Amino acid sequence: MLVIALVDRTGSGLWASVSVLYLTYVSGLSVGQVGTLAATAGAIGIAGAPLGGRIADRFPLTRVLLVVQLLRALASLALLTTNDFALLLAFSAVGGLGDRAASVLTRLYATRVAGPDRVRYQAVQRTVANAGWALGGLAAAAALTLGTSAAYQWLLAGDAVSFLASALLTLRCGEPPSPTRTVTTSKSPAPKTKPTSASPWRDRTYLAYVSTETVLFLDDAVFKIGLPLWIAHTGTAPHGLAPLLLVLNNVMVVALQVPLARFGTTTAAARRLLVPLSAAFALGGLAMAFSATSGAITATLFLTAAAAAFTVAEMLHATISWELSVALAPGTAHGAYLGVHGLAQSAQRSIGPLAVTAAIAAGPVGWACFGAAIALTCIVQHRLVRDPLTQKSLSVPSVTVSEH
Repeated sequence: MLVIALVDRTGSGLWASVSVLYLTYVSGLSVGQVGTLAATAGAIGIAGAPLGGRIADRFPLTRVLLVVQLLRALASLALLTTNDFALLLAFSAVGGLGDRAASVLTRLYATRVAGPDRVRYQAVQRTVANAGWALGGLAAAAALTLGTSAAYQWLLAGDAVSFLASALLTLRCGEPPSPTRTVTTSKSPAPKTKPTSASPWRDRTYLAYVSTETVLFLDDAVFKIGLPLWIAHTGTAPHGLAPLLLVLNNVMVVALQVPLARFGTTTAAARRLLVPLSAAFALGGLAMAFSATSGAITATLFLTAAAAAFTVAEMLHATISWELSVALAPGTAHGAYLGVHGLAQSAQRSIGPLAVTAAIAAGPVGWACFGAAIALTCIVQHRLVRDPLTQKSLSVPSVTVSEH
Protein backbone atom coordinates (compact mmCIF):
# COMPACT_ATOMS: atom_id res chain seq x y z
CA MET A 1 0.00 0.00 0.00
CA LEU A 2 2.97 2.32 0.49
CA VAL A 3 3.95 1.86 -3.16
CA ILE A 4 0.37 2.64 -4.13
CA ALA A 5 0.51 5.86 -2.11
CA LEU A 6 3.69 6.89 -3.94
CA VAL A 7 2.24 6.16 -7.39
CA ASP A 8 -1.13 7.75 -6.59
CA ARG A 9 0.35 10.97 -5.22
CA THR A 10 2.88 11.29 -7.99
CA GLY A 11 0.00 11.34 -10.46
CA SER A 12 -1.95 13.79 -8.32
CA GLY A 13 1.10 16.06 -8.20
CA LEU A 14 1.20 16.08 -11.99
CA TRP A 15 -2.39 17.29 -12.25
CA ALA A 16 -2.98 19.45 -9.16
CA SER A 17 -0.39 22.04 -10.10
CA VAL A 18 -1.73 22.52 -13.64
CA SER A 19 -5.46 21.82 -13.39
CA VAL A 20 -6.47 25.49 -13.41
CA LEU A 21 -4.10 26.19 -16.30
CA TYR A 22 -5.46 23.23 -18.28
CA LEU A 23 -9.06 24.33 -17.82
CA THR A 24 -8.14 27.89 -18.77
CA TYR A 25 -5.81 27.44 -21.73
CA VAL A 26 -6.84 24.06 -23.15
CA SER A 27 -10.55 23.87 -22.31
CA GLY A 28 -11.03 27.62 -22.75
CA LEU A 29 -13.06 28.21 -19.58
CA SER A 30 -13.43 31.65 -18.05
CA VAL A 31 -12.24 32.47 -14.53
CA GLY A 32 -15.82 32.30 -13.29
CA GLN A 33 -16.39 28.92 -14.91
CA VAL A 34 -13.17 27.51 -13.43
CA GLY A 35 -14.19 28.72 -9.97
CA THR A 36 -17.71 27.32 -10.35
CA LEU A 37 -16.38 23.98 -11.56
CA ALA A 38 -13.93 23.67 -8.65
CA ALA A 39 -16.51 24.66 -6.04
CA THR A 40 -19.27 22.42 -7.41
CA ALA A 41 -17.03 19.40 -7.91
CA GLY A 42 -15.63 19.88 -4.41
CA ALA A 43 -19.10 20.07 -2.89
CA ILE A 44 -20.23 16.88 -4.64
CA GLY A 45 -16.98 15.17 -3.72
CA ILE A 46 -17.76 15.61 -0.02
CA ALA A 47 -20.14 12.65 -0.27
CA GLY A 48 -17.28 10.36 -1.30
CA ALA A 49 -15.85 10.04 2.22
CA PRO A 50 -18.91 8.72 4.09
CA LEU A 51 -20.07 6.71 1.07
CA GLY A 52 -16.71 4.98 0.65
CA GLY A 53 -16.38 4.22 4.35
CA ARG A 54 -19.88 2.79 4.60
CA ILE A 55 -19.42 0.51 1.59
CA ALA A 56 -16.06 -0.71 2.90
CA ASP A 57 -17.75 -1.95 6.07
CA ARG A 58 -19.91 -4.25 3.95
CA PHE A 59 -17.63 -5.39 1.11
CA PRO A 60 -13.93 -6.37 0.81
CA LEU A 61 -11.90 -3.21 1.27
CA THR A 62 -9.34 -3.93 -1.44
CA ARG A 63 -12.08 -4.55 -4.02
CA VAL A 64 -13.83 -1.30 -3.11
CA LEU A 65 -10.54 0.57 -3.42
CA LEU A 66 -9.91 -1.08 -6.80
CA VAL A 67 -13.26 0.16 -8.11
CA VAL A 68 -12.62 3.65 -6.77
CA GLN A 69 -9.19 3.85 -8.44
CA LEU A 70 -10.69 2.78 -11.76
CA LEU A 71 -13.42 5.39 -11.33
CA ARG A 72 -10.78 8.09 -10.79
CA ALA A 73 -8.87 6.94 -13.87
CA LEU A 74 -11.98 7.05 -16.06
CA ALA A 75 -12.90 10.51 -14.76
CA SER A 76 -9.43 11.85 -15.57
CA LEU A 77 -9.40 10.32 -19.04
CA ALA A 78 -12.91 11.67 -19.70
CA LEU A 79 -11.64 15.22 -19.13
CA LEU A 80 -9.47 14.77 -22.21
CA THR A 81 -12.48 14.06 -24.43
CA THR A 82 -14.35 17.35 -24.17
CA ASN A 83 -14.18 21.09 -23.56
CA ASP A 84 -17.89 21.37 -22.83
CA PHE A 85 -18.39 23.03 -19.43
CA ALA A 86 -21.28 20.82 -18.32
CA LEU A 87 -19.42 17.62 -19.14
CA LEU A 88 -16.21 18.88 -17.54
CA LEU A 89 -18.21 19.67 -14.42
CA ALA A 90 -19.74 16.18 -14.35
CA PHE A 91 -16.40 14.41 -14.88
CA SER A 92 -14.67 16.58 -12.27
CA ALA A 93 -17.42 15.81 -9.77
CA VAL A 94 -16.99 12.06 -10.33
CA GLY A 95 -13.24 12.45 -9.89
CA GLY A 96 -13.74 14.44 -6.69
CA LEU A 97 -16.08 11.79 -5.36
CA GLY A 98 -13.44 9.15 -6.05
CA ASP A 99 -10.63 11.20 -4.53
CA ARG A 100 -12.39 11.64 -1.20
CA ALA A 101 -13.46 7.98 -1.11
CA ALA A 102 -9.91 6.81 -1.87
CA SER A 103 -8.52 8.96 0.95
CA VAL A 104 -10.83 7.34 3.51
CA LEU A 105 -10.30 3.83 2.14
CA THR A 106 -6.49 4.07 2.39
CA ARG A 107 -6.82 5.27 5.99
CA LEU A 108 -9.16 2.41 6.76
CA TYR A 109 -6.73 -0.07 5.21
CA ALA A 110 -3.94 1.29 7.44
CA THR A 111 -6.21 1.03 10.48
CA ARG A 112 -7.02 -2.61 9.79
CA VAL A 113 -3.62 -3.84 8.69
CA ALA A 114 -1.48 -1.99 11.25
CA GLY A 115 -3.70 -2.35 14.33
CA PRO A 116 -2.07 -0.66 17.36
CA ASP A 117 0.78 0.61 15.13
CA ARG A 118 -1.64 2.56 12.92
CA VAL A 119 -0.20 5.97 13.81
CA ARG A 120 3.33 5.02 12.77
CA TYR A 121 2.03 3.28 9.63
CA GLN A 122 0.03 6.37 8.68
CA ALA A 123 3.07 8.57 9.32
CA VAL A 124 5.22 6.49 6.98
CA GLN A 125 2.45 6.46 4.37
CA ARG A 126 2.04 10.23 4.60
CA THR A 127 5.79 10.71 4.19
CA VAL A 128 5.78 8.54 1.07
CA ALA A 129 2.72 10.36 -0.27
CA ASN A 130 4.38 13.77 0.19
CA ALA A 131 7.47 12.53 -1.62
CA GLY A 132 5.25 11.38 -4.49
CA TRP A 133 3.45 14.72 -4.58
CA ALA A 134 6.80 16.54 -4.81
CA LEU A 135 7.98 14.26 -7.63
CA GLY A 136 4.78 14.90 -9.56
CA GLY A 137 5.05 18.64 -9.02
CA LEU A 138 8.64 18.72 -10.26
CA ALA A 139 7.72 16.69 -13.34
CA ALA A 140 4.81 19.05 -14.04
CA ALA A 141 7.08 22.10 -13.71
CA ALA A 142 9.50 20.59 -16.22
CA ALA A 143 6.69 19.73 -18.66
CA LEU A 144 5.23 23.23 -18.45
CA THR A 145 8.41 24.72 -19.88
CA LEU A 146 7.13 23.43 -23.23
CA GLY A 147 4.09 25.70 -22.94
CA THR A 148 1.94 23.62 -25.30
CA SER A 149 -1.56 22.18 -25.05
CA ALA A 150 -0.08 18.72 -25.62
CA ALA A 151 2.05 19.12 -22.48
CA TYR A 152 -1.05 19.82 -20.38
CA GLN A 153 -2.85 16.86 -21.92
CA TRP A 154 0.04 14.50 -21.24
CA LEU A 155 0.12 15.59 -17.60
CA LEU A 156 -3.59 14.82 -17.26
CA ALA A 157 -3.05 11.48 -18.97
CA GLY A 158 -0.22 10.78 -16.54
CA ASP A 159 -2.60 11.39 -13.67
CA ALA A 160 -5.05 8.85 -15.13
CA VAL A 161 -2.26 6.31 -15.67
CA SER A 162 -1.22 6.65 -12.03
CA PHE A 163 -4.75 5.66 -10.96
CA LEU A 164 -4.73 2.67 -13.33
CA ALA A 165 -1.37 1.59 -11.93
CA SER A 166 -2.69 2.00 -8.39
CA ALA A 167 -5.68 -0.18 -9.28
CA LEU A 168 -3.40 -2.93 -10.61
CA LEU A 169 -1.19 -2.74 -7.52
CA THR A 170 -4.27 -2.98 -5.31
CA LEU A 171 -4.94 -6.43 -6.80
CA ARG A 172 -1.70 -7.60 -5.17
CA CYS A 173 -2.72 -6.41 -1.70
CA GLY A 174 -4.13 -8.94 0.75
CA GLU A 175 -7.52 -8.23 2.29
CA PRO A 176 -6.95 -7.08 5.90
CA PRO A 177 -9.06 -8.63 8.69
CA SER A 178 -12.20 -6.71 9.56
CA PRO A 179 -14.53 -6.88 12.58
CA THR A 180 -17.46 -6.77 10.17
CA ARG A 181 -16.25 -9.62 7.95
CA THR A 182 -15.00 -13.18 8.36
CA VAL A 183 -11.65 -13.75 6.66
CA THR A 184 -11.48 -17.08 4.81
CA THR A 185 -9.20 -18.92 2.45
CA SER A 186 -10.10 -19.88 -1.11
CA LYS A 187 -11.28 -23.32 0.11
CA SER A 188 -13.73 -21.84 2.55
CA PRO A 189 -17.22 -20.48 1.85
CA ALA A 190 -17.49 -16.92 0.65
CA PRO A 191 -16.99 -14.26 3.36
CA LYS A 192 -20.10 -13.14 5.14
CA THR A 193 -20.71 -9.62 6.23
CA LYS A 194 -22.27 -8.90 9.58
CA PRO A 195 -24.50 -5.82 9.61
CA THR A 196 -23.27 -2.92 11.71
CA SER A 197 -25.71 -1.26 14.08
CA ALA A 198 -23.52 1.68 15.13
CA SER A 199 -24.12 4.82 13.11
CA PRO A 200 -21.87 7.91 13.31
CA TRP A 201 -24.86 10.05 12.32
CA ARG A 202 -26.50 9.23 15.66
CA ASP A 203 -23.30 9.69 17.66
CA ARG A 204 -23.49 13.32 18.72
CA THR A 205 -20.10 13.26 20.43
CA TYR A 206 -18.39 12.00 17.29
CA LEU A 207 -20.19 14.55 15.14
CA ALA A 208 -19.06 17.31 17.52
CA TYR A 209 -15.52 15.95 17.30
CA VAL A 210 -15.69 16.03 13.49
CA SER A 211 -16.87 19.64 13.57
CA THR A 212 -13.78 20.63 15.60
CA GLU A 213 -11.64 18.67 13.14
CA THR A 214 -12.94 20.87 10.32
CA VAL A 215 -11.34 23.87 12.05
CA LEU A 216 -8.06 22.08 12.79
CA PHE A 217 -7.64 21.19 9.11
CA LEU A 218 -7.42 24.90 8.20
CA ASP A 219 -3.62 24.67 8.00
CA ASP A 220 -4.21 23.32 4.49
CA ALA A 221 -5.84 26.58 3.40
CA VAL A 222 -2.96 28.56 4.91
CA PHE A 223 -0.43 26.99 2.55
CA LYS A 224 -2.62 26.80 -0.55
CA ILE A 225 -4.18 30.26 -0.32
CA GLY A 226 -3.27 32.19 2.83
CA LEU A 227 0.51 32.51 2.50
CA PRO A 228 0.62 33.34 -1.25
CA LEU A 229 -2.15 35.93 -0.99
CA TRP A 230 -0.75 37.47 2.18
CA ILE A 231 2.68 37.86 0.58
CA ALA A 232 1.09 39.49 -2.45
CA HIS A 233 -1.20 41.64 -0.26
CA THR A 234 1.44 43.08 2.09
CA GLY A 235 4.16 43.55 -0.52
CA THR A 236 6.91 43.53 2.12
CA ALA A 237 8.35 40.08 1.29
CA PRO A 238 9.47 38.95 -2.19
CA HIS A 239 6.75 37.13 -4.15
CA GLY A 240 9.19 34.33 -4.91
CA LEU A 241 9.06 33.39 -1.22
CA ALA A 242 5.64 31.72 -1.60
CA PRO A 243 6.76 28.61 -3.53
CA LEU A 244 9.83 28.31 -1.30
CA LEU A 245 7.60 28.14 1.77
CA LEU A 246 5.63 25.33 0.12
CA VAL A 247 8.91 23.50 -0.45
CA LEU A 248 9.78 24.06 3.23
CA ASN A 249 6.43 22.56 4.21
CA ASN A 250 6.98 19.49 2.06
CA VAL A 251 10.56 18.92 3.22
CA MET A 252 9.58 19.23 6.88
CA VAL A 253 6.75 16.72 6.50
CA VAL A 254 8.98 14.21 4.73
CA ALA A 255 11.75 14.60 7.32
CA LEU A 256 9.76 14.90 10.55
CA GLN A 257 6.35 13.23 10.23
CA VAL A 258 7.57 9.77 11.23
CA PRO A 259 9.72 10.96 14.20
CA LEU A 260 6.86 13.12 15.52
CA ALA A 261 4.36 10.27 15.21
CA ARG A 262 6.04 8.37 18.07
CA PHE A 263 4.70 10.97 20.49
CA GLY A 264 1.09 9.98 19.67
CA THR A 265 1.14 6.20 19.43
CA THR A 266 -1.43 5.76 22.21
CA THR A 267 -4.83 7.35 22.59
CA ALA A 268 -3.88 9.19 25.78
CA ALA A 269 -0.66 10.48 24.21
CA ALA A 270 -2.50 11.66 21.11
CA ARG A 271 -4.97 13.61 23.26
CA ARG A 272 -2.11 15.25 25.20
CA LEU A 273 -0.61 16.47 21.91
CA LEU A 274 -3.60 18.80 21.50
CA VAL A 275 -1.91 21.19 23.96
CA PRO A 276 1.31 21.74 21.96
CA LEU A 277 -0.84 21.74 18.81
CA SER A 278 -2.76 24.67 20.26
CA ALA A 279 0.51 26.53 20.86
CA ALA A 280 1.74 25.84 17.31
CA PHE A 281 -1.42 27.31 15.75
CA ALA A 282 -1.26 30.38 18.02
CA LEU A 283 2.41 31.00 17.18
CA GLY A 284 1.72 30.59 13.46
CA GLY A 285 -1.01 33.22 13.57
CA LEU A 286 1.17 35.66 15.52
CA ALA A 287 4.10 35.21 13.14
CA MET A 288 1.82 35.97 10.19
CA ALA A 289 0.59 39.10 11.97
CA PHE A 290 4.10 40.38 12.75
CA SER A 291 5.23 39.79 9.16
CA ALA A 292 3.17 42.79 8.03
CA THR A 293 4.78 45.23 10.46
CA SER A 294 8.40 44.88 9.32
CA GLY A 295 10.79 45.37 6.43
CA ALA A 296 11.48 42.80 3.73
CA ILE A 297 14.13 40.80 5.60
CA THR A 298 12.25 40.68 8.90
CA ALA A 299 8.98 39.92 7.11
CA THR A 300 10.66 37.02 5.33
CA LEU A 301 11.91 35.64 8.65
CA PHE A 302 8.46 35.95 10.25
CA LEU A 303 6.77 34.31 7.26
CA THR A 304 9.29 31.47 7.35
CA ALA A 305 8.62 31.07 11.07
CA ALA A 306 4.87 31.05 10.38
CA ALA A 307 5.25 28.39 7.69
CA ALA A 308 7.35 26.27 10.07
CA ALA A 309 4.81 26.66 12.89
CA PHE A 310 1.84 25.76 10.69
CA THR A 311 3.77 22.77 9.31
CA VAL A 312 4.46 21.53 12.84
CA ALA A 313 0.75 22.00 13.53
CA GLU A 314 -0.09 20.04 10.38
CA MET A 315 2.10 17.11 11.44
CA LEU A 316 0.91 17.10 15.06
CA HIS A 317 -2.71 17.25 13.99
CA ALA A 318 -2.22 14.41 11.51
CA THR A 319 -0.84 12.22 14.32
CA ILE A 320 -3.65 13.15 16.70
CA SER A 321 -6.35 12.76 14.08
CA TRP A 322 -5.20 9.31 12.95
CA GLU A 323 -5.50 7.98 16.50
CA LEU A 324 -8.57 9.77 17.88
CA SER A 325 -10.74 9.28 14.78
CA VAL A 326 -10.32 5.52 15.22
CA ALA A 327 -10.28 5.41 19.04
CA LEU A 328 -13.63 7.21 19.24
CA ALA A 329 -15.28 4.81 16.76
CA PRO A 330 -16.80 1.39 17.53
CA GLY A 331 -14.63 -1.44 16.24
CA THR A 332 -17.49 -2.79 14.13
CA ALA A 333 -18.04 0.45 12.22
CA HIS A 334 -14.61 1.91 11.52
CA GLY A 335 -15.42 2.44 7.86
CA ALA A 336 -18.63 4.37 8.50
CA TYR A 337 -17.03 6.50 11.21
CA LEU A 338 -13.87 7.28 9.27
CA GLY A 339 -16.09 8.18 6.32
CA VAL A 340 -17.88 10.79 8.42
CA HIS A 341 -14.52 11.97 9.78
CA GLY A 342 -13.44 12.49 6.17
CA LEU A 343 -16.15 15.13 5.88
CA ALA A 344 -14.03 17.43 8.05
CA GLN A 345 -11.26 17.69 5.48
CA SER A 346 -13.76 17.98 2.65
CA ALA A 347 -15.70 20.75 4.40
CA GLN A 348 -12.47 22.59 5.12
CA ARG A 349 -11.90 22.90 1.41
CA SER A 350 -15.03 25.04 1.26
CA ILE A 351 -14.66 27.14 4.42
CA GLY A 352 -10.85 27.33 4.38
CA PRO A 353 -10.54 29.88 1.56
CA LEU A 354 -13.20 32.04 3.22
CA ALA A 355 -11.44 31.87 6.60
CA VAL A 356 -7.98 32.83 5.35
CA THR A 357 -9.25 35.59 3.05
CA ALA A 358 -11.18 37.03 6.01
CA ALA A 359 -7.95 36.99 8.03
CA ILE A 360 -6.11 38.75 5.20
CA ALA A 361 -8.84 41.39 4.89
CA ALA A 362 -8.64 42.11 8.64
CA GLY A 363 -4.88 42.55 8.51
CA PRO A 364 -2.45 41.55 11.30
CA VAL A 365 -5.26 41.40 13.86
CA GLY A 366 -7.10 38.99 11.59
CA TRP A 367 -4.17 36.56 11.54
CA ALA A 368 -3.73 36.77 15.30
CA CYS A 369 -7.43 35.97 15.75
CA PHE A 370 -7.20 33.20 13.15
CA GLY A 371 -4.43 31.44 15.09
CA ALA A 372 -6.13 32.04 18.43
CA ALA A 373 -9.46 30.63 17.20
CA ILE A 374 -7.86 27.38 16.03
CA ALA A 375 -5.82 27.17 19.24
CA LEU A 376 -9.03 27.51 21.26
CA THR A 377 -10.63 24.77 19.16
CA CYS A 378 -7.74 22.45 20.15
CA ILE A 379 -8.58 23.03 23.82
CA VAL A 380 -12.28 22.43 23.13
CA GLN A 381 -11.47 19.13 21.42
CA HIS A 382 -9.15 18.17 24.31
CA ARG A 383 -12.09 18.50 26.69
CA LEU A 384 -14.66 17.04 24.29
CA VAL A 385 -12.95 13.67 23.82
CA ARG A 386 -11.90 13.12 27.45
CA ASP A 387 -15.03 11.43 28.77
CA PRO A 388 -15.77 9.26 25.68
CA LEU A 389 -12.20 7.97 25.62
CA THR A 390 -12.23 7.27 29.35
CA GLN A 391 -15.51 5.36 29.08
CA LYS A 392 -14.28 3.37 26.09
CA SER A 393 -11.04 2.39 27.84
CA LEU A 394 -13.07 1.00 30.74
CA SER A 395 -15.34 -1.05 28.48
CA VAL A 396 -13.94 -2.24 25.16
CA PRO A 397 -16.05 -4.94 23.45
CA SER A 398 -14.13 -7.96 22.33
CA VAL A 399 -14.15 -8.65 18.59
CA THR A 400 -13.39 -12.03 17.09
CA VAL A 401 -12.07 -12.40 13.55
CA SER A 402 -11.97 -16.05 12.59
CA GLU A 403 -9.87 -17.66 9.88
CA HIS A 404 -10.72 -21.07 8.47
